[in-house]
Amino acid sequence: MFIHTITPSIIERKICYDATIVEYPCTLLYADKKHAVLFHKVQKSFSMVTEQETLTIPVGSYTLAYYWEDRPYNLYIWRDKNGHYLGSYFNIVKNTSITDSLITFEDLIIDVLVFPNGDWYILDVEELPVALAQFEKGYVRQSIDLLKNGLDNLLLPILTEGETKFGHKSLFTLLNG
Repeated sequence: MFIHTITPSIIERKICYDATIVEYPCTLLYADKKHAVLFHKVQKSFSMVTEQETLTIPVGSYTLAYYWEDRPYNLYIWRDKNGHYLGSYFNIVKNTSITDSLITFEDLIIDVLVFPNGDWYILDVEELPVALAQFEKGYVRQSIDLLKNGLDNLLLPILTEGETKFGHKSLFTLLNG
C-alpha cells in the first residue's frame, strides 16, 4: 500500500536495551507488509556529537524514518525546514514489527551517524555492557559490518527515493501543520 497524503498518526515505539519504552507520534507516508516510512517533525533541537564533528538538528526540521522487518537497522534521514539534507542515522535494532497503528523495534544501543559529506561514525560503544564483538552474540558487530561494507550502495538509493516519493514540497502540509 502506498500512502502519500496526510494519514492518521502511527506510533513509533522504541524498546531500549534497558527495557525503557519511548514513543513518538508520527505520520505514515508508506507501508507494505515488511517496510514502512514515517514522517516526524522535529519539535526540539538536538545534537549528535562525535569526537570530530557535531550534527545539530534544529527545530522545524523533519525526519523521514525507514523501517524494515527483515533488516538489522532502521534509518532516520534528517532534512531542515527547507528540505536540505542534514544527515542520516542508522539504529542497530532487532525484532522490528510493523502494524497499521504501531512500529515497534528493540534498540541495540549502537548507532551509525552519517554526515552529508559521507563521513560516518559509530556511536555509543562506551554504553555497551560487554565488548562490541561479544555484544548480542556478535549480531551488532555483523550489522555494523553490513552497513560499513554497503553504506554508499544502501544510503544513496534511499536518499534518491526520499526525494522522488517524499519530496520536500509534497510534505509542506505536514511541515506547516
